Amino acid sequence: MKIGMIGAGYVGLVSAACFSEFGWTVECVDQDESRVEQLRNGIVPIYEPGLDDILERNQKDGRLNFSTDLATAVSDADLIFLAVGTPMRRGDGFADLSYVYKAVEELTPHLSGFTVITTKSTVPVGTSREIERRIRKLRKDVDIAVCSNPEFLREGSAIQDFTHPDRVLVGCDDERAREVMERVYEPLTLRNAPLMFTSRESAELAKYAANAFLAMKISYINEIADLCEHVGADVQEVASAIGSDGRIGGKFLHPGPGYGGSCFPKDVAALIRTAREAKAPLSLIEQVEKVNNERKIAMAKRVETAVGGDLNGKTIAVFGVTFKPNTDDMRDAPSLVLIPMLLSRGASVRAYDPQGQKNAQELLEGVDWCDSALEASKGADAALVLTEWNEFRGLDLNALKKNMKGSAFVDLRNVYSAETVKAAGFEYSSIGR
Repeated sequence: MKIGMIGAGYVGLVSAACFSEFGWTVECVDQDESRVEQLRNGIVPIYEPGLDDILERNQKDGRLNFSTDLATAVSDADLIFLAVGTPMRRGDGFADLSYVYKAVEELTPHLSGFTVITTKSTVPVGTSREIERRIRKLRKDVDIAVCSNPEFLREGSAIQDFTHPDRVLVGCDDERAREVMERVYEPLTLRNAPLMFTSRESAELAKYAANAFLAMKISYINEIADLCEHVGADVQEVASAIGSDGRIGGKFLHPGPGYGGSCFPKDVAALIRTAREAKAPLSLIEQVEKVNNERKIAMAKRVETAVGGDLNGKTIAVFGVTFKPNTDDMRDAPSLVLIPMLLSRGASVRAYDPQGQKNAQELLEGVDWCDSALEASKGADAALVLTEWNEFRGLDLNALKKNMKGSAFVDLRNVYSAETVKAAGFEYSSIGR
């Protein structure tokens, strides 16, 4: 099977790599010439554990190719995936579909024979039908079927998620297209991965509904954490107790400084907008967004309190700036709100992140970047754990304390036990405990 993957961003790269690993021939196209040249030379522009090895192996074996030539990628493809960006549109929070429709307009003249065109990007309800309408308007002779196949990949574990999915969801109402989608995912279904077929509208909405529900769990446990602090409970004990209930589950019940990343913020905003336009507002999800925005702002007060109520002239060592560990993604990371607030209140910030510094430098001005957590802590009044990278779990707290001027340790991810940190001479502040 020949696959055309339109877009070499996060979703496109991971999907192209995994499909080629299945044995399919994949032509991955991107209009960014420098990105394509990097990929051809074995330079992976994003950090995702295991991705570089798969890309290198399948390029060497001839199953995976990167180019800027859209015509070659789609003219003889059996299946075309649209994996271009759908960022939040300025002003109204809706998904910006301009990149999707531009790709559709450019690929349509090159289609030949029966072709299945599938959205991999997260798109609002009705997008696949609009894509079909636009293609048929441009070419009345075209033989196509348009499907929706949303991805459910977690940054940092995307390869595992793609190859061992909870489910593969396909929105499809064409029997020929269904056969193509069954074939492309056969390597997974042979290992008993569930392949679910729904209407296109259901598949498109399910992606937004899933992300909004997970975002709701995060905002929920963050509010419970605040309550725990007022009544003397421990949020981790509460989360374990409720998470052991099979109807609830323990995932996404970890309190912190709020959710970020490439999906949750924009998908929650887009779902809210869709619901409003449909005159079926989702007041619960609107509150989730509000709670999360306020959460990031409130974290600055915790740091301020930890250093005695005044940040002016204080030095804060920040450990981790990406929105989660095992990624270099800075999109909507809590650090983008928290660090500028610390700086605006007169603090100096020394920061270290294992993978995020390159992207973060462009977004966070006035930060002194360091090559290790120990270097960042030099002369600091407070240490702040903002992203729970594994290497931060094994820090030498005694060496850290000797390196610092102050004794405040603010753990916004509950990485440590209070006893461990206090034993090293720190004044410990965490979430919900």
